[in-house]
Amino acid sequence: MKNIFPAVAILLLLSCSTHQSTDYASLVNPLIGTDYKGNVYPGAQAPFGMVQLSPDNGQPGWDWIAGYFYPDSTIAGFSHTHLSGTGAGDLYDISFLPVTYPLKEAPAPLGIHSMFSHEREECCAGYYRVHLDSYGIDVELTATERCGIQRYSYPTDSATVLLNLGKATNWDATTDTYVAQVDSCTIEGYRYSDGWARGQQVYFRTRFSSPIIAMQCDSTTVPDGTTMKKVAGIIRLDFSLDSRRELTVATALSGTGLAGAEKNLNTEAPHNDFDIYRKKTQEHWNSRLSRIEVKGGSEDERVCFYTALYRTMLAPTLYCDVDGLYRGADGKNHMADGWNNFSTFSLWDTFRAAHPLFTYTAPEYVPDMVNSFIAFHEQHGRIPVWNMWGSETDMMIGYHSAPVIADAYLKGFGGFNAEKALAACVATANCDEYRGIGLYKQLGYVPYDVTDKYNADNWSMSRTLEYAYDDHCIARMAEAMGHDSIAQVFYRRAENWRNQYNPATTFMQPRDSKGMFQAAFSPDEYTPHICESNAWHYMWSVQHDIDGLIDLLGKERFAAKLDSMFTYSPAENAELPIFSTGMIGQYAHGNEPSHHVAYLFNRIGQPEKTQHYVTQIMREMYRNAPDGICGNEDCGQMSAWYVMSAMGFYPVDPCGGEYEIGMPLFNEVTIDLPDGKTFTILCHFEQSEKSQQECNRDSSVATFLQNDTARHRKTFLNGKPIEGTTISHKDIMNGGVLEFK
Repeated sequence: MKNIFPAVAILLLLSCSTHQSTDYASLVNPLIGTDYKGNVYPGAQAPFGMVQLSPDNGQPGWDWIAGYFYPDSTIAGFSHTHLSGTGAGDLYDISFLPVTYPLKEAPAPLGIHSMFSHEREECCAGYYRVHLDSYGIDVELTATERCGIQRYSYPTDSATVLLNLGKATNWDATTDTYVAQVDSCTIEGYRYSDGWARGQQVYFRTRFSSPIIAMQCDSTTVPDGTTMKKVAGIIRLDFSLDSRRELTVATALSGTGLAGAEKNLNTEAPHNDFDIYRKKTQEHWNSRLSRIEVKGGSEDERVCFYTALYRTMLAPTLYCDVDGLYRGADGKNHMADGWNNFSTFSLWDTFRAAHPLFTYTAPEYVPDMVNSFIAFHEQHGRIPVWNMWGSETDMMIGYHSAPVIADAYLKGFGGFNAEKALAACVATANCDEYRGIGLYKQLGYVPYDVTDKYNADNWSMSRTLEYAYDDHCIARMAEAMGHDSIAQVFYRRAENWRNQYNPATTFMQPRDSKGMFQAAFSPDEYTPHICESNAWHYMWSVQHDIDGLIDLLGKERFAAKLDSMFTYSPAENAELPIFSTGMIGQYAHGNEPSHHVAYLFNRIGQPEKTQHYVTQIMREMYRNAPDGICGNEDCGQMSAWYVMSAMGFYPVDPCGGEYEIGMPLFNEVTIDLPDGKTFTILCHFEQSEKSQQECNRDSSVATFLQNDTARHRKTFLNGKPIEGTTISHKDIMNGGVLEFK
């Protein structure tokens, strides 16, 4: 996977801004991760926006999960909803394609499309542009929070736009559609679908900058129970353009109804000036991205950093109209009074680093996210596991809304009802019929030989470890609120991780309902009882009690096993699953259970190994190239790991309020804090015969220098030496300087 991207990166910087040093949006390269396993989209979005307006190649399959795969050369439409690196194929709603005749068409599933080349494609934060070679049309995309804005530049003054409401890709299936012309320039409608998001309803209202001179609709057939029905498929809209030959298309989305889409369009996109929307969105991105300023490093490293920071702000997504109305998990419309409702929570991933990062980069939204969890519980009976567009997908495991809620409370965030939040966590943790929770409470673990309708994939051992961590977070919140009886119950439950440990194998191991550990056990094996991982990966999923794990194994065995995690490589002929990528020995950076493990060397007095592996991961697994992400982005968690690690610290326990110190990637990092204070990280790299600039270009030299000085590294907080290997949330929020010498 060689770096084929430097020239494109330079083009992006020149095309998006003439002020490279201050225009952070121009340092974002959304094409990073569109190849290999990143599964991300390159299109336009506002920070945390409901709209993700991006090109779709028109093909189904794993590589096209986000709609776009860099090696492809076709575009079949520009749709308004996408998932960022989830590995789940859904959305792609409200897809437009500008065309001229004759149409370029292929057999299904591709259908009508255009060819394109990357030489005539560019993008940065909030902006995307491409030339459709088959039609001679330039397409530009930008977005507000709830609206997608497109500008088409045609070769003639006769223009046609195709709106495809019937096309469904991957897991998505159209169930109903509707479209109507409102006035000479406006249409409205909806697309209902079933897929990963069950019963999804997307309403839209679209205004064109020129009058519609003709509109016709081709129907498509979709299942309707045991029969089939015809619904609107491809809608053809014809226009006559003025001498500029440009057509601006502004589309608002809503989950509540046609009236909601109308309100959103009138409020966020009341006119047809594409350049104003583009400028405002890029200013919005600059405001967000400038909250962390980095100095030093190479240009590629700065691009990787700001692209990662950008990706942490693509999800969760706003899921309410401009007046606060949103469609709840019960299928009814509700009003968010004084807060914004959010959805698209990939919590098995993002609880680890993305949500702790939000407490610095998006603190104003932290209470909104907690309120969204509380409301979801009231409407659904449980806090979210993995929800989007008002629907619970039940993907992955745990009840990881709980650590997000507890972290917000323990860090002093207000703006939500803490009693309701705690009650929602406790109620969810006591849903006995859901995914083995009742057996977990009864036996102290989830047995692998018992399943239920929510537990077909089993993952029993992983469930026990994830539940134990979540229970610890609930206990800490309850204790801080003075609910000692609740805290005692959940502190006891948090010890359940010990029940998965088999002293005979010295690994966490699946157990059956009679208490017997799984026979013929191999820690290398990927089994249905361990979630997307093997026993090596889940050995360390005790983030709340690493000291207890060290005591259980003994320090020497813990250290030896931790070394083996990074040095014991799978056999050359081993068939690794698709999520085991970014491998260093058994460590798999492409999947989340491994993310905290490199920092555990700190806990046994070997910080130089933490620094070595963290630096290796940052330099090798994140690159300014289309294949520059080593695994699924997972709604910002892969990027959040990089952002936190590049600043020099990481939350091993995401709810603990403490961060393990690693090795900064840059000479200087400054975090702007909400109250006007700043927290600065300074790293003084030891000089050698090579200059610092040469070291930045030569990762092997830079890595060697960092490793060689690690044993002698001293870390200072506000001029005073740090004892140990951690800093606290309070240290950061007080402002000051963390210095590596």
